[in-house]
Amino acid sequence: MKSFFTKILAFFLAATIFFSTASFTVDMHFCCNKLVDMALFGKAKVCADKAQKKDLNTKQCTSLQEKDCCSNQTLIKTGDDTIKKAQTQLEYEDILFLNTFFYTYLNLFEGLEKNIIPFEQYRPPLLSKDIQVLHETYLI
Repeated sequence: MKSFFTKILAFFLAATIFFSTASFTVDMHFCCNKLVDMALFGKAKVCADKAQKKDLNTKQCTSLQEKDCCSNQTLIKTGDDTIKKAQTQLEYEDILFLNTFFYTYLNLFEGLEKNIIPFEQYRPPLLSKDIQVLHETYLI
């Protein structure tokens, strides 16, 4: 299940990188402020019937065949070319950090087998004077 979600996430990340770096052009042809043709990968087709101009003074659009009312519009989306490749070589500081991190992480969960007393093998010091009698402290 985990590998399935990993594959889905990898696909969406790759698609995001692809669409953010791709560039495209949309060409549109309008007649009487209505969209007649739209092309994504080429030029939009202009009106097939080219009617003659009736009056030069008025530019009111009465039919789709009039040439004065037609216009072309182009939308251009440029891609982003500033993406850098990931650094694959590790520097000395990175290797040192990873080494100490893994060492401390693995030893963090390592349990002790028994309670270790560091001074268990040593003998107690020899006392030349009895300190309780010297300070007159007695347990009752």
